[in-house]
Amino acid sequence: MTGAASTAGGGQDRTRLGYFLGPHGVKGGVKVFVLGDQTQLAALERVYVEKRGWLKVRRAEMLAPGVALHLAGVVTREGAEDLRGLNVYAADADLPEPEDGVYYYHELRGLTLSGPAGEVLGEVVDVVDAGHQDLLVVRHAAGDAFVPLQAPYVTVNLNGKRRPASLALTADAPAGLLDPDEADDTDGAGGAGRAE
Repeated sequence: MTGAASTAGGGQDRTRLGYFLGPHGVKGGVKVFVLGDQTQLAALERVYVEKRGWLKVRRAEMLAPGVALHLAGVVTREGAEDLRGLNVYAADADLPEPEDGVYYYHELRGLTLSGPAGEVLGEVVDVVDAGHQDLLVVRHAAGDAFVPLQAPYVTVNLNGKRRPASLALTADAPAGLLDPDEADDTDGAGGAGRAE
């Protein structure tokens, strides 16, 4: 799995790509901790910066690892320092088209999650990064639950255009994944991403 993250705080039409680490150079460059594929930032003409709104990307400089963004209106080291810790988002529509068989996590929002026998269990409302694994946030009759988005527990079913159409728990998924008590144990998760 690779990252391009969830919508936490970014709105349903935006995907969190990472957060600013601090200045890069003296002319306003700012380093980004990227949650996924750093090349997705290179293709963007604008980003949404937490507390700042939409800013034009003047230039993206590939680093190892990460990216340094040069944004319109940020031209000094002090200006870049002011962005430290703020989240960076992209409009879902602005993200580059993924390769065949690869999908962005925002494409999973609104899809149904079925059980191994095909019964509909709930709807995916988001994907979050819990650090050691990505979790689906599934809304169901008893509330919201976190379900690990990992093999062998969940499969992503693709449509004819190789885009996500639905998700299903496999027979290997542990019992009680949608138990409200289980969901309480994973509160506080952040990010998310892009997977294949």
